[in-house]
Amino acid sequence: MIKLYTDQSFLTEANRKVVFPLLFDLWYLPNTILLEKYQLVDSVESCDIAVIPVDLAHYGTTKMIHSFIQKALHAKKMVWVYSAGDYGQTLTYPVYTFRHGGIGSRLDKSTFVLPAFISDPLKHLGHKFESLHKESKPQIGFVGHANNSVSKRIKELLIYLKYRFDKITAKLKTDAQPFYPSSSKRFKLLKLLADDGNVETDFIFRKKYKGGFTNQQDSNQGTTVFFENIDRNPYTFCLRGAGNFSVRFYETLAMGRIPFVIDTDFKLPLNHNIDWKNHCVIASEKQVVQKLLSFHNSISESDFKKMQVENRNLWLNFLEREAYFLQVYTVFKQKINEV
Repeated sequence: MIKLYTDQSFLTEANRKVVFPLLFDLWYLPNTILLEKYQLVDSVESCDIAVIPVDLAHYGTTKMIHSFIQKALHAKKMVWVYSAGDYGQTLTYPVYTFRHGGIGSRLDKSTFVLPAFISDPLKHLGHKFESLHKESKPQIGFVGHANNSVSKRIKELLIYLKYRFDKITAKLKTDAQPFYPSSSKRFKLLKLLADDGNVETDFIFRKKYKGGFTNQQDSNQGTTVFFENIDRNPYTFCLRGAGNFSVRFYETLAMGRIPFVIDTDFKLPLNHNIDWKNHCVIASEKQVVQKLLSFHNSISESDFKKMQVENRNLWLNFLEREAYFLQVYTVFKQKINEV
């Protein structure tokens, strides 16, 4: 059992959307399996780990954050912080930070990347997992926001300039992020694949994020089209959005398919015990077509199917929400025992 202390006054209905995900599973909708591993206690002195209860941006002032962390460190306790959103924030304190993305080469070993916590896509489609056969040409799919229009490029630049202004004026406290026009980048890289005769592509380009659907029925249908595309293609093209991570990456793994992901200096979850090169194909922007062809031509039919099975199991056992925090438990139980 790992004992967690937090400021429970923040565990309110108003904070449901910004609370540390594990605390949500222990407090709001109690998960009986996780409650066998984690226990909330009422004092920092009796805990193993002190947890700032909500996203750093919603906890309050810098003084409040400093006070909470210093109180825990003075009691010789480990500290967890949660930095949500596209960018995330690195603190200078000796704490463990849980976040979705960031520039991988700038993140240290105390950073734990959170997967995108998604529902099982196969349940949405209503069928069981089956691996696909290897064809002579790589088959790669994509459904999503990919737009190279001048207006879109201007919009992405304006959004980034607003982010920079908010950061300079201290309205937004996040790590610095370079400009990355993800929609137009996506369009250009997808076109390279589509124009190559050695690659079979199955692309549906959307001009707006999530298709721009305005009603639930259209949104549900769009989701079905999205997952059907992943299901029928062994590879799915994955590229970061505003933040340096891809939700599609995790959806592809959950469906037992192979993410073909563009290297944008990202960090992946649990990389201390997951050998990620066995579960995805990572390509630089300059070698998109070459990397896909090289990988596909070098893998055997049996290993091709095995990789799909292992990707489905990886999501079930490491990246699904409950499974992820069970893995985190194992990591920190060892750290506690070593103290």
